[in-house]
Amino acid sequence: MLKIKRAYERKEASDGKRILIDRLWPRGVSKDKAGLDAWQKELAPSTALRQWFGHDPEKWEEFKKRYREELAAPESKRLLEEIARSAERHNVTLIYSAKDTEHSDVLVLEELIAELMSSVHA
Repeated sequence: MLKIKRAYERKEASDGKRILIDRLWPRGVSKDKAGLDAWQKELAPSTALRQWFGHDPEKWEEFKKRYREELAAPESKRLLEEIARSAERHNVTLIYSAKDTEHSDVLVLEELIAELMSSVHA
């Protein structure tokens, strides 16, 4: 099962494997409190894309398109497939720190990983 959760929320046993997907470490969160199993900063949007987007809701659709293009790179695709396989067998929680939960790159990752998971069963 795949879940998403902000880095500022309490760690729970049901989170399973916790993977931070931000390029930058969440402000004010200690490594102990984060309770991460992995930090996949390679899956975060490029610095240029993140700065261009700036969490502007008007740029959301274009951001999603550009981000998906970045995630089509072989290394990113391999990491996404690895997470999808893991989420097929165990709970996996993608950890992010963005305040805007409706326009966050984690939603794009969640969607892509869900697509990979369902393609295995198709």
